[in-house]
Amino acid sequence: MDNSRRFVPFLAVAAAGAAGAALALGGVYAFGSDDTNTVTVREVTVENTSQPTTFRPNDKALTIAQIYKRTAPGVVQITATGNPQSSPFGGSAPQALGSGFVFDKAGYIITNYHVVSGAGSIKVTFSNNASHDATLVGSDPSTDLAVLKVNTSASALTALTLGDSDAVQVGDSVVAIGNPFGLSRTVTAGIVSAIQRQIEAPNRYAIDHVIQTDAPINHGNSGGPLINAKGEVIGVNAQIETGGVTQGNVGVGFAVPSNTVKTVAGQLIENGKVEHAFIGIGAQELTPEVAKQFRLPVTRGVLVETVQAGSGAAAAGVKAGKTKVTVAGESYTLGGDIIVSANGMPVDDLAGLRDVVSELEPSDTITLEVYRGDVKKTIDVKLGRQPSSPSG
Repeated sequence: MDNSRRFVPFLAVAAAGAAGAALALGGVYAFGSDDTNTVTVREVTVENTSQPTTFRPNDKALTIAQIYKRTAPGVVQITATGNPQSSPFGGSAPQALGSGFVFDKAGYIITNYHVVSGAGSIKVTFSNNASHDATLVGSDPSTDLAVLKVNTSASALTALTLGDSDAVQVGDSVVAIGNPFGLSRTVTAGIVSAIQRQIEAPNRYAIDHVIQTDAPINHGNSGGPLINAKGEVIGVNAQIETGGVTQGNVGVGFAVPSNTVKTVAGQLIENGKVEHAFIGIGAQELTPEVAKQFRLPVTRGVLVETVQAGSGAAAAGVKAGKTKVTVAGESYTLGGDIIVSANGMPVDDLAGLRDVVSELEPSDTITLEVYRGDVKKTIDVKLGRQPSSPSG
């Protein structure tokens, strides 16, 4: 990763004499497995605020205050405590602070994987200071999502509504609610700065269709909701880009889209885990410039650069490239198969191919149309299970 850009999950980490320290994206959060470890989840209380101007008045938008009043009771604060032996600071056990929100009246809570990864025990404390034990239902490092469960009455829970992240547009107004640096009940506002971004998950796989926002979010906002002007959750705040010059917000934050949350949370609640289908290739998008310069048979598609040994792609005979070239400062490997469609869907880029694969399960078969040289071929690949990391 270019050292001039710094992507970090904004989980706040504190220890004796070191409040607010943060771990780099993809780093291991050292919570250990000691039964004395605790995670405390505190429901956010709501206080009356003045009424600011509305966003997008033509869309019957709620005011920021109305959104806050409606949704803040469903936002929770998560504090994870690890082993003293694992603390890089020495002395007391490190504490990690994050956010989350109530998924439904059954007591399920959504947060980031990196907020609770490795935590021992979990407790939830509501605004009346009543505490309840909670369990980790399951987590998915490939999407940086996790589901917790608390056993309490439905009347004590304010479930937030998941919106349709596919309907999000650049310029839409949004708010973020969370606990930056331990400052609970914090709401910030902004817009959707971009859509269809890609970020790196804790296990180094790509997370697609990510929402970028300039709503100020910082360490401790991890796992909290990004909310649209209708009061619906459209994303789970997961990372910020700091530009390598600060640990704080510089107006570039990223949220895992709510449609991904729906799919992953459903599987975690049902099975306790998510199994991702896996082709077993390393690939790069073909650009018209590369196609023109090297007289390739198509101008759009995915270049197969590597094929993992023992994968479904290897068994099906998918061919990897061998010739290294550089075009406009970008490196490509040519001479391998060029994937142009998957299960009948055109493939113009890597995200498109991953979208098709994500709809399938391990052991399913995916039909690829590829160009091998100037010859178009059809290859059936039996999908495997995604390894724990891209390196296997």
